[in-house]
Amino acid sequence: MTVFTPLRTGIIGLGMASPQHAQSLIDLKEEVDVVAAFSPSADRRSAFAELFGFPVVASVDVIFNDASIDYVIILTPPNTHLELVQRAADAGKHVLLEKPLDVTLERSQQIVDVAAQANIKFGVVFQRRFRNTFAETARRLAEGELGEIVSVSMRLSNWRPQSYYDEPGRGTIARDGGGVLLTQAIHTIDQMITLAGLPTEIAGFAVTSAVHRMETEDLVHAVMRFENGAIGSLSATTSAYPGYPDEIEILGTKGSARLDSDGGTIALMDGRRIELTDNAAGGGTGADPMAFSHHNHLALHQAFLSALRDNREPVASGEDALKAHRLIAAILHAAETGARVTV
Repeated sequence: MTVFTPLRTGIIGLGMASPQHAQSLIDLKEEVDVVAAFSPSADRRSAFAELFGFPVVASVDVIFNDASIDYVIILTPPNTHLELVQRAADAGKHVLLEKPLDVTLERSQQIVDVAAQANIKFGVVFQRRFRNTFAETARRLAEGELGEIVSVSMRLSNWRPQSYYDEPGRGTIARDGGGVLLTQAIHTIDQMITLAGLPTEIAGFAVTSAVHRMETEDLVHAVMRFENGAIGSLSATTSAYPGYPDEIEILGTKGSARLDSDGGTIALMDGRRIELTDNAAGGGTGADPMAFSHHNHLALHQAFLSALRDNREPVASGEDALKAHRLIAAILHAAETGARVTV
């Protein structure tokens, strides 16, 4: 059995995303020591400490000024990310950042540049990379079993009640940077890009549907063209009551793959049919965004700790996340202008 000297971390932000991370860190207590957790809200600090038993601090300065802390986990709203990553970089601390990178493509690029210039390890929370269905499909694509890709499509059909958007800042440009694309669909977009590459051309529509009162988009439909000539479609919404599994479909010259939140199927023209099962079924598609297990978060944290120990890039890097941000920006620009947009 490998014995590790535990790495030391601080958690910044104790909101909706924190429980899955906290439970993962508890499971990894032999590998990581949570030194401090911070929220500007005293009530959140108290509730977090009572629930998970980690020490909490009343100032984020305590975390950044503690030279013993190896890395920080940033789980704050998107519009705070650049400044916090800059502070971590200045302190020489590695960063694991909750998606999205930030509220604009420009600020997102600055974050990646800051991390690179400081020579810190920088990972992004794309936990769906660790689904069994995703990993198996990626392997078979890389080995050429599906042949040349001719079509790539994805669908995200979430449900969020109006009360979700009634929270101050939720779904606004100022705090979140956008709506369904940056907040929900970015996970599925990241998976799609990782499996099939970044589209080169986009056209589409993005609107606020009659279902919600909000500043940003809750319904998007787009068509895509890829570098090799493959075409496809992308749809994303938080207006699909009561919420349905996200889907990715890849058609190739030797077969096809269809993935969703709970499993998937790879059907090959040589007669083989591979049924895929996931290790963490479900995905917060309905009114409770966090209605899923922490299994994939646990795998993500394990991989990030391994990257720090082995001095290599994390599984989902800042450069990877920028690809998703570029695609999202292109979709919104295409919707605004009515033009075909080069990604």
